[in-house]
Amino acid sequence: MSGHSKWATIKHKKGALDAKRGKIFTRLIKEIAMAAKSGGDPDMNPRLRTAILAAKSENMPADNIKRAIQRGTGELPGSPTKSSCWRATAGGVALLVEISTDNRNRTVSEIRHVFGKNNGNMAAAGAVAYMFHKKGDIIFPSRPPRKTT
Repeated sequence: MSGHSKWATIKHKKGALDAKRGKIFTRLIKEIAMAAKSGGDPDMNPRLRTAILAAKSENMPADNIKRAIQRGTGELPGSPTKSSCWRATAGGVALLVEISTDNRNRTVSEIRHVFGKNNGNMAAAGAVAYMFHKKGDIIFPSRPPRKTT
């Protein structure tokens, strides 16, 4: 039996499913917008093409994808993300961290906290940059997913 009413059960299940899809769509929209900053044509931008394919595999509507591309290229207003580069040392290892964020102050404090917690510190402006040559990107999720019980 469904309990008090069948509609209440359907409503709760739909609400949970919509929240889950919304979270996935938000992540995909951010990825598409970031990829579109370096060019809005999927044929010329492999990162954008991959992001669009991931969005289509999650059944994201085409107009949402189009709006995300327009937001990334600057045609539509949206929350602007800023890229910044931070230099640090941790355990004798030089690190160069590139970050895209909408709130720079929050990100700086979180980065400083992570380095401080792991016996690292932020370096001066030109302290470690000369040691690096860009070869690729390693992308981590912003936060690990929380367990819900």
